[in-house]
Amino acid sequence: MAKSFLLRSILACWLLAGSPLAGAQAAAPAAILPLTELRLFTQVFDHVRRGYVDDISDSQLLFSAIEGMLYNLDPYSRYLDPEAYRALREMTSGHYHGIGVEVASEEGAIRVISPLDETPAARAGIRPGDLIIAIDGASLRELSPSSASYQLRGPGGSAVELTVVRSEQPEPINITLTRELITVDSVRYRALGSDIGYVRIAQFQQQSAAAFVGAIKALQQSSLRGLVIDLRNNPGGLVDAAIEVAATLLDGATVVSTQGRIATANQLFSAELGDLLNGAPVAVLINRGTASAAEIVAGALQDHRRAVVIGTRSFGKGSVQTIIPIDGGGALKLTTARYFTPAGRSIQAHGIDPDIVIERGELQLSEQRDQLREEDIAGHLEAAAESQSARQPPQDEVLRHDNQLSAAVNMLRAVILLRQ
Repeated sequence: MAKSFLLRSILACWLLAGSPLAGAQAAAPAAILPLTELRLFTQVFDHVRRGYVDDISDSQLLFSAIEGMLYNLDPYSRYLDPEAYRALREMTSGHYHGIGVEVASEEGAIRVISPLDETPAARAGIRPGDLIIAIDGASLRELSPSSASYQLRGPGGSAVELTVVRSEQPEPINITLTRELITVDSVRYRALGSDIGYVRIAQFQQQSAAAFVGAIKALQQSSLRGLVIDLRNNPGGLVDAAIEVAATLLDGATVVSTQGRIATANQLFSAELGDLLNGAPVAVLINRGTASAAEIVAGALQDHRRAVVIGTRSFGKGSVQTIIPIDGGGALKLTTARYFTPAGRSIQAHGIDPDIVIERGELQLSEQRDQLREEDIAGHLEAAAESQSARQPPQDEVLRHDNQLSAAVNMLRAVILLRQ
């Protein structure tokens, strides 16, 4: 009797489901209900609820079934219970308690996409590509993807131990971090010398586009002639914010398109007319930790030859997740489309290839013996005042420790020189 009631309930939900996606598919031919598979599900459900060694509630079984269904689709589709949904909204606002890391689920583990700037994860040396297999000694094989991600969060000041597998390490390593309030300044900027601006976008949040515009206008108060946009270890975030950032430089051009199975998933996003930099040269820095919305920006500027992309190949997350609120306060996070750059390239599982490949490394000055110059010779002629060349601004100390940024600045100065 219970089995028959469950099957009837599932069929009713199937027929009456009202979600944003259900409406979008109304024009499609009616799907044939998989009655054989539904009967199989109810049989398995009934056997488990009556015969499993420990008592387990119907709701727990059904939620586990939902999570299992979504987990087998891709690393990003999952059910968010009310607490996880609240946590997701907090993350996009840039204020939450945790260790400051963006992750994706993987079978029995979670993969680090990127640590966020100036967070416990970044300070502890967590790297893009690290595989977290246990939290506080508990294997993640025993946890659902949503539970595993939630374990990284907790009260400020509390400790958490991660067991990490790293490609170049023969054995897993344990890293202990202290959770804290994560307040991500998504946009930071500074001048590099008198003519080059530097804007670091750590993550795309609700106010990132406005902060980016504000940063450029502040830099334009001096003689800004070139710009570096640093998207390294930017795990993405809000797509709308990323589109707005790219649009400020693209003067009406296409930014990105999305393609999926339903009509609402097929969209084309274009910039409004205008270029905030008026054509000044731009360099974009990317690396393995550059993902999702950050790849949209890099790909759009690269395809339109609006920027030179420098660094190493990006992460390759080119899928769209739609957040669908569900009754009871939770939400469904479902992959509904793929991103494509303006030239039609798919980002998914490949990423953005830089125009100039430069691995991250340390800059070291070679030893230089004292060498004689004309100015050292006794009795040399003095230079004519009108022929003295302007001195280059002193090298910023930051550039001595960041070879990729140094290459970007040198490239911009070369372009500026050739345009004179």
